[in-house]
Amino acid sequence: MEKLRVDIWSDIACPWCYVGKARFDKAVEELDGKVEVEVRHRSYELDPHREPGDTAPVVSMLVKKYGMSPAQAQAGEYRLRDLAAAEGLDYQAEGRDHGNTFDLHRLLHLASEKGLESEVWKAFYAANFADEASIFERQRVIDVSVAAGLEKDEVVAVLDDTEAYREAVRADEAEAAALGATGVPFFVIDEKYGVSGAQPTELFAEILEKAWGEKRPAVTTIAGAEDAEACGPDGCPI
Repeated sequence: MEKLRVDIWSDIACPWCYVGKARFDKAVEELDGKVEVEVRHRSYELDPHREPGDTAPVVSMLVKKYGMSPAQAQAGEYRLRDLAAAEGLDYQAEGRDHGNTFDLHRLLHLASEKGLESEVWKAFYAANFADEASIFERQRVIDVSVAAGLEKDEVVAVLDDTEAYREAVRADEAEAAALGATGVPFFVIDEKYGVSGAQPTELFAEILEKAWGEKRPAVTTIAGAEDAEACGPDGCPI
């Protein structure tokens, strides 16, 4: 049976991607048996010009980038923690780091080739948002990747080769731009419906059902002549 393809553009540094994916997953779970979904995770960098190794506390980054006060930035982190908790997610509202995610995206393309796409995305999200240790340290990236199922030597090889999967990441980002995406999460359902942002679970379920119904339309029965014979539960008239 052909599945409903859903492409999800996200960034590991994006808290709304973390929350939005959880809401989407709940919608898929609620529709279990009704809709068959195949998810493809796609790369999108929120801060593509940030230099590798340039890591800073999230609150400091928010203050500098958006001109808000430290108190406002910290309050926003507490709000995100509460929203994440409502979806059953852990979220470190204090002390998290922000940095360049390009290497993480390159490793995610390696994971896709190895059939571990979902596992590594989930592991990177948890490492960035739920764990105290920073995901923006090389050894931490290696440890998390290996724990999620990747081979250590392959992870190290990708990190050491700055060209590995570079074009795959850039192709994802170019496609997102061509589709008009200006932020993430950005969901494209069956190459037909674009959904931007961490929408409620109910909306995701509604659109998935709609797209599935259009992909597999219901059969319209035409009665035809009233005297046309047919077999039924009581047998076949002769």
